[in-house]
Amino acid sequence: MLADKNRIFTNLYGFEGADLKSAKKRGDWGGTKAFLAKGREWIVDQIKNSGLRGRGGAGFPTGLKWSFMPADDRRDGRPHYLIVNADESEPGTCKDRDIMRHDPHKLVEGSLIAGFAMGANAGYIYIRGEFVNEAKALQLAIDEAYDAGLLGKNATKSGYNFDLYLHRGAGAYICGEETALLESLEGKKGQPRLKPPFPANAGLYGCPSTVNNVETIAVVPTILRRGAGWFAGLGRERNTGTKLFCISGHVNKPCTVEEEMGITLRDLIDTHAGGVCGGWDNLLAVIPGGSSVPCLPKPTCDNIRMDFDSLMEVKSGLGTAAVIVMDKSTDIVKAIARLSKFYMHESCGQCTPCREGTGWMWRVMERLVTGDAEIEEIDLLEQVSRQIEGHTICALGDAAAWPVQGLIRHFRPELEHRILKRKQKAA
Repeated sequence: MLADKNRIFTNLYGFEGADLKSAKKRGDWGGTKAFLAKGREWIVDQIKNSGLRGRGGAGFPTGLKWSFMPADDRRDGRPHYLIVNADESEPGTCKDRDIMRHDPHKLVEGSLIAGFAMGANAGYIYIRGEFVNEAKALQLAIDEAYDAGLLGKNATKSGYNFDLYLHRGAGAYICGEETALLESLEGKKGQPRLKPPFPANAGLYGCPSTVNNVETIAVVPTILRRGAGWFAGLGRERNTGTKLFCISGHVNKPCTVEEEMGITLRDLIDTHAGGVCGGWDNLLAVIPGGSSVPCLPKPTCDNIRMDFDSLMEVKSGLGTAAVIVMDKSTDIVKAIARLSKFYMHESCGQCTPCREGTGWMWRVMERLVTGDAEIEEIDLLEQVSRQIEGHTICALGDAAAWPVQGLIRHFRPELEHRILKRKQKAA
């Protein structure tokens, strides 16, 4: 279990103020100028050594991603940009919202440091349009930072100029994909771009850009303050540090909590969410990382650890660490059908496998809910999901296919039972 002294987000629940004065009391903005004075390479090396992996879902090593940005000796006159992805639209996920509402200065300070580390003089925070209160809190924090000389010209009296802008999206799930986000920032329709070129070479306005998640950027100042070794000493190898977990569904106390990477799923739920409704034996399945990752049945959940590699080994994923708990009262087929409808609705329609396939999967799933299908269609559904997965410009096709694949992998007997039961009634 994570000791209180190792917590990064000490105001996650808003018991204290979100203003600059309160943030400084919690240690924010302490020594920021000194970090910048140590130079870009030092900061990038610290983040690499900490083992920090992206907290937005993909889990790509953060320091390595920053190092892809052209160094000073390779600059060609184009400006560099930092983009913070605050378009938290994955169903079940509500961690970034709490950071922006209650601890916004961690994100603002992290943006300055990250921007400096990649040679960016401007940063954009792309926030989900529905986050009205969060946008107000974040804009207030940005304004406070400007007034205190922490942003803008000669930020923190470091000699470095850095401007930070808040941009509100219009609520499209697809804009959580980094290149669709860039398109939306430029005022275009939010549709993913073909890669290459990658954003580090040609991102916002065709300039070198890096897109990072809110949590990823917000933990950076604390890592530099406490040292890369401290962060690397938490969690497990290749899965280091702390992580915000959102626990919802059939638990007694739904919550967002900061815990050590590698904690067991059962400990996470029992300790922080008050356990599964009706007890652990009443558990049916868990979606461990937001709606786009495959669900896991109860036997797998008994001992599984919550980190990138452990969940990948059981053919699921940590994703955004949004834990959706389903007890035995859940109609698991109907639950996954609902997710299929969500991904069909949110598809941008650019790629044929996704545009046509998501709708096709949803229609089959709706018939499987009532059992109005043939058993052979279960295999056909799985085959079609494989044709969608990995054959689209962005990962939305994968996100639509994986929940269906997880259902078939673990709950095929339930699908077959419904079909046979309906046929018996018809006879």
